[in-house]
Amino acid sequence: MRKIIPYYPKLVPLAKELRKNMTLGEVALWREINNKKLGIRFSRQIPIDNFIVDFYCKDLQLAIEVDGSVHFEKGQEEKDTLRQQKLEYLGVKVIRFSDWDVRNYLSWVIREIEKEIFELQSE
Repeated sequence: MRKIIPYYPKLVPLAKELRKNMTLGEVALWREINNKKLGIRFSRQIPIDNFIVDFYCKDLQLAIEVDGSVHFEKGQEEKDTLRQQKLEYLGVKVIRFSDWDVRNYLSWVIREIEKEIFELQSE
């Protein structure tokens, strides 16, 4: 049975807005994982707790984050680490890729996601 993770409803309008304004990397990745192309269903810009994750598979509790330039600014790494720790505490496995890697090495990114899916399904 799928675990239900709480979220804050106030984040839903922001998540909807983010779906309309995805980065190039997010758009490229979404084209590759949408419609169960990897055998599982992903959703995009999903509120979990007090955060919004870029892509999420509820069945595997797998979040994929595509980190744009803001994630490399001073102080952001610490915020991302705390955010990831909170998500993992809730049972969500988080994998991260830079927007640059998604745009330039999409095949590699997809293979890494497939490896993670395989590992999670094997547990």
